[in-house]
Amino acid sequence: GPDKVVLALICFFLGSLGVHRFIVGKVGTGILMILTLGGLGLWVLIDFIMILVGSFTDKQGNRIG
Repeated sequence: GPDKVVLALICFFLGSLGVHRFIVGKVGTGILMILTLGGLGLWVLIDFIMILVGSFTDKQGNRIG
């Protein structure tokens, strides 16, 4: 899977497009992020923090990093 640092950077720069969610296979929520502009930034911030602390998971539930 993707490296935690790489995923965090993608989330930071492209989070409002849900790119980090598409990478880990979460297509449905990735599309929702595009439609809501990343939950107006709040959802992106939550995902960013979860990636950094190692609690973000991929579609199968595996932790990233």
